[in-house]
Amino acid sequence: MKYFFALLSAWMPVHAAMAQSVLQWGAVMDVAPAASGNLHPRIVLDASGNPLLVWVHADRLMYARWNAGSFSAPQVLNPVNLPVAGASWMGPEITAHGDTVYVVMKEIPEDSASKHIYLFHSYNGGLTFSGAVQVDNINDSLSRFPVVAIGPGGNPLVAFMKFDPSFGSSRWVVSRSTDAGNSFAIDHLASGWSGGSVCDCCPGALVCAGQKVFNLYRDELNNTRVIWSGVSEDGGTSFSSGFRADNTNWVINSCPATGPDAVVIGDSLYSVFHSSGSGNGLVYLNSSAVNNPGENTVALATGIPGLGVENYPRIDAFGNAAAIVWRQSVSGTDQLPILFTPDIHLGLPAVYDTVDLGNITTVDVAVGDGKVFVVWEDDMTGTMHYRIGTFNPISSTGKNPEEETVMLFGPNPAGETLYGNLKGIHGAAPVRMINMSGQVIWMGSETEEPFSIPISGLTNGIYQLQWLSNDGWKSRSWVKNSH
Repeated sequence: MKYFFALLSAWMPVHAAMAQSVLQWGAVMDVAPAASGNLHPRIVLDASGNPLLVWVHADRLMYARWNAGSFSAPQVLNPVNLPVAGASWMGPEITAHGDTVYVVMKEIPEDSASKHIYLFHSYNGGLTFSGAVQVDNINDSLSRFPVVAIGPGGNPLVAFMKFDPSFGSSRWVVSRSTDAGNSFAIDHLASGWSGGSVCDCCPGALVCAGQKVFNLYRDELNNTRVIWSGVSEDGGTSFSSGFRADNTNWVINSCPATGPDAVVIGDSLYSVFHSSGSGNGLVYLNSSAVNNPGENTVALATGIPGLGVENYPRIDAFGNAAAIVWRQSVSGTDQLPILFTPDIHLGLPAVYDTVDLGNITTVDVAVGDGKVFVVWEDDMTGTMHYRIGTFNPISSTGKNPEEETVMLFGPNPAGETLYGNLKGIHGAAPVRMINMSGQVIWMGSETEEPFSIPISGLTNGIYQLQWLSNDGWKSRSWVKNSH
């Protein structure tokens, strides 16, 4: 089913070739039985383009990964002594780059200074995860709504909302890790650029473009609640500026409990959010140059007969291919629309597909090389559904094999010293060694000059040498064998 939406001709061209959907859809499928829960699904793709999924069931952080054409049986990531905060509109978040996966959660009750934000990391594509690593070092302050992104060197950045002990002075802060998520530095303030505070029940978003980091959030100034972003120029170490990414001027004296999502494609930042500034609850898109962000905002779907509220938009991209999904009501029926383009520079389509009709609460999307994965919460059945759309890529993904960074190393097996040499790198790239338990046991930053790693102190067994390519973290196994 397709519906027309307001053309974005003032923002980007819409080509006639885009008038029909380029996605071919598979059947609607269940992720897991209803007994496994369905709150707040979040989906990302691993290095092979396979989906990884987190959600909340009661106070448990649930996780499933793609395995031979379907999702694996759900597993619980959080220990029983760390119950997770979750609802349809907020909960754990996940990000992945190559074979590195980071998941963040907030412990409950949220209004206790003794309850913290934790991160779980995987260096093998989500096969195994670490124990919980505390992110927030905030003394008697309070925290909620963690979001995670992968910053320079493949290290995680975590943004979260922070309060004073009385649950006042709401603001967004960002904490950095420099050791692949094993520890975190003291946070730095990212919000406050309007002169107001932040909307204290609205989740945020975090996205990186090299050393630039954007922490998007809903601001609150005299009950005007619009999207702003803090901007870091140094990989999230500090936030030296901010900009307003929303011209809707939504005035509301209560918290709407809905926040933004964002991606970077090339040299542009794209963010999506809900606003009722026009008098109708609509979904908006902001497109800005990374180096000159601003209020270039348009409504995505208007003029539909019987249109109710649109909410909870999500956006994802792979190369130049991009997809936006959200939840809306038309004549009393829930819908899950998707706007997809195989090349964002060709514009968005003149129609959107409807992925599903029925009981739809919150949604998410992940775009890969030739595939789009959509997942959503169905509270009538208590399950999560997913659907896969396929397309023929027509744009470059930015992965030029001639520019790939590769690793030469040996001997294999090795006894006393492992020698390595990066090829195809410009500057330096992080290199790390992982044991079979997923622990980082050595890290370095290497150039094209040959390097060596002393390994005489390691026990015999299988290890992984990983390096950060322009296609994410790459991994090769080697054997330690001392006679």
